[in-house]
Amino acid sequence: MKKILLVEDDPNLGLLLQDYLQLKGKFDVVLCKDGEEGLRTFTKQSYDLLILDVMMPKKDGFTLGKEIRKINSHVPIIFATAKGMIEDKTQAFNLGGDDYITKPFRIEELLLRINALLKRANNSEKVEEEKQTIFKIGRYTFDYTAQLITTDENQQKLSTKEAELLRLLCLRKNEVLTREEALLNIWHDDNYFNGRSMDVFLSKIRKYLKDDPSVEIINVHGRGYKLLID
Repeated sequence: MKKILLVEDDPNLGLLLQDYLQLKGKFDVVLCKDGEEGLRTFTKQSYDLLILDVMMPKKDGFTLGKEIRKINSHVPIIFATAKGMIEDKTQAFNLGGDDYITKPFRIEELLLRINALLKRANNSEKVEEEKQTIFKIGRYTFDYTAQLITTDENQQKLSTKEAELLRLLCLRKNEVLTREEALLNIWHDDNYFNGRSMDVFLSKIRKYLKDDPSVEIINVHGRGYKLLID
């Protein structure tokens, strides 16, 4: 469940937005009544998206957004305000805002904007993931480019197919990697014979990682595999 921090000083509007986004958007929404409370709350845990009212007591939304950007440069921020001047919109984006919505607005429109920003953020994370070549797997370090699994005492050279399969498992750590996805990514064909070959490579990878009890590759019946790391 995606977590949203909503900072809104109007209690009626704040509760309305919180209830709607939790019910319709299936989000976990934390509501704060002013900018100072919003900053304290933000520093205590991570959030997937922020909605900041601009006109607030103690600390306005623009100041809050500026201070949050010093802490976190990438979390999506939507500024909400009754001020619709182009200068205000320019300031919102210059401060690192990702979107700007003018009050009064339809809550359905806000939900559409939230979903669009979260989708964009998720795609950006996936692009960064695709660039990753070094993975920590319990007591092992896996270097995809060098095709090596190393510990303080030993190292194991992997074949190209083994390295590609282990990398996909690492990218889906603690999540299901489907057989179809693995076969199409590595063999470009999910036929029976390629599936049998993949099972052999997977068995070898399990042996390479067997000395760390906190690491396990399990079969998920009818779906695929999951790399579990405690």
